[in-house]
Amino acid sequence: MFDPATIGLLSVSDRASQGVYRDEGLPALEGWLRGALKNPLTLVSRVIPDEQPVIEATLREFVDQQGCTLILTTGGTGPAPRDVTPDATVAVADRVMDGFGERMRQISLRFVPTAILSRQVAVIRGRCLIINLPGQPKAIRETLEGLKDAEGKPVEAGIFAAVPYCVDLIGGPYLETNDEVIKAFRPKSALRVRGEG
Repeated sequence: MFDPATIGLLSVSDRASQGVYRDEGLPALEGWLRGALKNPLTLVSRVIPDEQPVIEATLREFVDQQGCTLILTTGGTGPAPRDVTPDATVAVADRVMDGFGERMRQISLRFVPTAILSRQVAVIRGRCLIINLPGQPKAIRETLEGLKDAEGKPVEAGIFAAVPYCVDLIGGPYLETNDEVIKAFRPKSALRVRGEG
């Protein structure tokens, strides 16, 4: 049996929250997660405006009330005045996980020089890992999954390879990945033999 997991998906966008255009980040995230993880998933999702108090309140609700073990956000990570997703994320954090933001920018810099303008962060709140992702579906996939060659072999690891072990360390469920999408990395001592509880 695979551990059940509750994951929060949060799209931060003034225009999408007002219905000006259809949000594409959440469907992309949901599709990717369902293909990448073997666990039974409960996904909690919402589209909200670029308002720091609203973002903070939603993140707290997802962790403290909905019991999310992982939250992925999209949108609002640039330098514009209304881009406050990282600020709200840090405001609700117990700890900041700097390596995730560094890696996300490294991956994006292979495609656009403006990746250095991203302020994406990852943090821990309680037993939940919260990660700010890019807004575009292609960039979301590249960031999570990494880069592959024409034969589909990994060239550069995506950030999700490190997510399951991080979730282990903070007391969350044992997330198991489909290796053809993304192979989770765990030290040998942290591997669960199939058939164990």
